[in-house]
Amino acid sequence: MKDPAKAVIEKMFAAFRSGDIEKLVATVSNDTVWIYHGTQIIPKGVFEKKEGVRAFFTNILERTEIINFEPQQFIVEGNTVVVLGQEHQKVKRSGRELKQKWVQIYTVENDLITKMEESKMEEFATSEEVN
Repeated sequence: MKDPAKAVIEKMFAAFRSGDIEKLVATVSNDTVWIYHGTQIIPKGVFEKKEGVRAFFTNILERTEIINFEPQQFIVEGNTVVVLGQEHQKVKRSGRELKQKWVQIYTVENDLITKMEESKMEEFATSEEVN
């Protein structure tokens, strides 16, 4: 049987990939807290409740083009899901491209995400920008 906490995270990722903010927000609890440690593109911040999560993702999707978003490993223990992954994005305004590796830690209760914390493990410019 598939782990229910992992299934919630996969549903949220599917909504993100499709750009469906409302489906994504439907996977979080009313009192959710998202802690984002920031990058060169998106500043760190704490996003609370459904409105905060909606604003966080709307900002990302309006300002960047997600070229690739790839969760690579899921580690599940009870209601905690740790996801290791990578992404490639392009800033719409400047054309700057970045590839990043990240770790996200989720807490899931009653089939909703109550907490997320994300840190970047590695961030680097694509080879096109270096040349």
